[in-house]
Amino acid sequence: MRQAGAYSGILCGGISGRTGPHSLPLARIKKIMKKSGEDVKMISGEAPIVFSKACELFIEELTRRSWIVAIHGKRRTLHKDDVASAVVATDIFDFLVTLVSHNHGCALNNNANNDGAVMEIQTLQYS
Repeated sequence: MRQAGAYSGILCGGISGRTGPHSLPLARIKKIMKKSGEDVKMISGEAPIVFSKACELFIEELTRRSWIVAIHGKRRTLHKDDVASAVVATDIFDFLVTLVSHNHGCALNNNANNDGAVMEIQTLQYS
């Protein structure tokens, strides 16, 4: 018999009894999935649920790393430059570097002020 995996909680329990509450609208996720390519025609009911959870985890992780930058800057409000600095300092977000370097060049040049935050973010990567 197969044991419950890490994602088993995503598909059961919660308010509806089947999929639970979601922070992100599943219909919107499904629409984005369909727009991603001409070959994508059919999407199962569970796929948007897994994507929703993946998006939540992504947002949480990027926010956590951006918050470290904000704290090192002695602020309690996240700014777009904090997000850009977190993206640049984190290897797993390399796919976003061109996005933030285009729109937020000041954050990339401002790393001297956030050296402590960058070091703390880098230790998070390897722990």
